Amino acid sequence: MRGFGPWLAVLAVVFLLSALRLRALATAVSLAWLAWCVWTWVRPSRRGPG
Repeated sequence: MRGFGPWLAVLAVVFLLSALRLRALATAVSLAWLAWCVWTWVRPSRRGPG
């Protein structure tokens, strides 16, 4: 359950911004979070050869 903390926090921030009528900022936050998640999934390994 600990791994869901950041996801829930970002979700709460997006809902809060949306409720405050800051939907453009909520969209930016969600897209930045999505980009970060994709980057951590596809980024090359930092381990060297051998």
